[in-house]
Amino acid sequence: MGDILSTQELIKLCCMIIALLISIIGHEIMHGLVAYHYGDSSAKDAKRLSPNPLRHIDLFGSIILPGVLYLTQAPFLFGWAKPVPVDIEHIIRTRGFSAATGVALAGVAYNLALAFACSLVLTSGIIELDSNAGAIATLLLLYLVQYNILLFVFNLLPIPPLDGSRALLFVALKFGWLKLARLLESIAPFGIFIIFILLFIPGLSRILFYPVTMLLQFLLG
Repeated sequence: MGDILSTQELIKLCCMIIALLISIIGHEIMHGLVAYHYGDSSAKDAKRLSPNPLRHIDLFGSIILPGVLYLTQAPFLFGWAKPVPVDIEHIIRTRGFSAATGVALAGVAYNLALAFACSLVLTSGIIELDSNAGAIATLLLLYLVQYNILLFVFNLLPIPPLDGSRALLFVALKFGWLKLARLLESIAPFGIFIIFILLFIPGLSRILFYPVTMLLQFLLG
């Protein structure tokens, strides 16, 4: 990368950053909104239902990691926002494990819905590609589809602390699958290490993210 970004590179970087922030911040806000729907005001009280990005940015997940990925010319940016506070025990006690599962899956539901919405706009033909504004809008929508599908698939992995593992834990507790619940709780302290190992073993990472490729081909093909 040169000392000074070209206009095209700067536009691309801005689209990447905006798309990533919309994806990860919306993901967290949805957790808080669904929790609020089920009677937990923790996120609202902490002012974490606000779209203000400054309330959600995580130093490592929102700035350092995406910056490193960009500087190393990774094919995509990846990151996360600060988790919203949720009193999941209160939700389980008052609304049950089904409500807790809904809270756990709210973020990935947002990501999938946003990816589908953006793909519909892209394939509708309403964007004028021969204009600068149309080209920028198309680029932003493309990144939104890519990042949200990536977040959807990644967060559904049944590995703590990802959303998929939390949803699976609540389902296991609801139906009395205690062995599965104990297994998930036992690997929770090592979850982040398992995730990094899976991500950095090329063969495994390709298998894990094969659904990303398939969904992107379906939405953008």
